[in-house]
Amino acid sequence: MSEEAPKIEARENGPLVAKHVKRFILPDGSEAEKKELRFLCRCGQSKNKPYCDGSHKDAGFDGSPGDIAHRDRIYDYEGDEVTVHFNKLLCSHAAECGKRARHIFNAKERPWVKPNDGDIEEIKEVVAACPSGALRYSLNSDPMQLTNDTVEIKVERNGPYQVRNVSVEANYWAKGQSEKKYVLCRCGLSKNKPFCDGTHFDENWRDTD
Repeated sequence: MSEEAPKIEARENGPLVAKHVKRFILPDGSEAEKKELRFLCRCGQSKNKPYCDGSHKDAGFDGSPGDIAHRDRIYDYEGDEVTVHFNKLLCSHAAECGKRARHIFNAKERPWVKPNDGDIEEIKEVVAACPSGALRYSLNSDPMQLTNDTVEIKVERNGPYQVRNVSVEANYWAKGQSEKKYVLCRCGLSKNKPFCDGTHFDENWRDTD
């Protein structure tokens, strides 16, 4: 008998239901006990984060997405050998790009991406590390996304759920968004639910509140 495919269901105005996702990484880096079913908070109000405790009902959580089509835009940063593509709507502000290659990716400068200031392998490393899939690259071909075969959900401290190779149903997929690597809102504040749009960072949301 074959194993059930891993998937995530975003319940209307309720939790995220993760099914058959055995690898679940907590904010401290430890791996949680393997379970076939997990109910995960996405309203930001649970007293038992990252798990749902029913607080979404008392909080009157609205899980519907907002009007985000006008923010769904890909920016292209062209270099001599490589072009970096970026969709700000998908960015969760994990800052892996700045940590790994600040000489190429620096949010305090304009343009904030300078492909000619580094090499292609550095850019590939950053694209692979970007948890949201907001960054892609191309070499005279279609834009490429880098991920691996790991099936997991990782809970980012004070941030979203980082998901790898798990299907999720959503009404809207942004331009260039990967179905194999994306981030799901955990604070309840995103305008792109069920996906994260970085609002937790702007609002200084903390998962210990």
